[in-house]
Amino acid sequence: MRSKQVFDAHAHLAPGARALSSLLAAMDEHGIDRAIVVAGAVASPDRLSRQIVEGGHVEDDADNGAVLAGGGRSAGRLVPFFFANPHRPATVYRDGGPLFRGLKLAPAVHGVPFDDSRTVELIEVAAELGHNVYAHCLHRRGFGVRDFVRLAARFPATTFALGHSGVGDLDFHGIDLIEPMGNILFETSCGLTATVRRALSRLGPERLMFGSEYPMQSPRVELTKLEVLELSEREWDDIAWRTATRFAGEQG
Repeated sequence: MRSKQVFDAHAHLAPGARALSSLLAAMDEHGIDRAIVVAGAVASPDRLSRQIVEGGHVEDDADNGAVLAGGGRSAGRLVPFFFANPHRPATVYRDGGPLFRGLKLAPAVHGVPFDDSRTVELIEVAAELGHNVYAHCLHRRGFGVRDFVRLAARFPATTFALGHSGVGDLDFHGIDLIEPMGNILFETSCGLTATVRRALSRLGPERLMFGSEYPMQSPRVELTKLEVLELSEREWDDIAWRTATRFAGEQG
């Protein structure tokens, strides 16, 4: 049985009374010690899948309060990130943000591109609060990895994470785009083993971090993906623990 520590850099707390206990049980089952958690189900899977392909957006807020409460009931195992809604004033994040440890943006959900002034205002608040930023990219003008790189270049003191292994499951090009950007990390969920292997060779283990995408993905699948890479002890410790620890604003 694997005994090394695991820090999941990207999990969701789904709605419902049993969501917290289910998340913690899944972490126990798969040997995950801690997790960065954001709210889930802002858009339904059916709607989100359509928006990823065709565009569109919702203006609904994530249940950040439930995430914060869940973190408080987890004995320190869950690290809450604020899921920002760019359709609300950035002051909403500024007011509530100090209770959280980082910022999550989902352009596929809210439909606001990286170069939009509303997005930039949220990153300015994140910089004020000392928060790092996790985001997804899309194959669409204003939402791509190149656009994400341009945004990160404006805030060199802030660490960003390219979620879900970039765009699609074989985004070698996205890896090439973020390679020169030392303030952009690569989160491994949803990519092929070949994509993670390429990221490891181009970026180094200190810029990779394991994510499960729970509950949409089984943590077992994502952990198995790392295990078949036959990582060295140092590579495993970086990818599965230290990088996410630093991203969460803790000592790595």
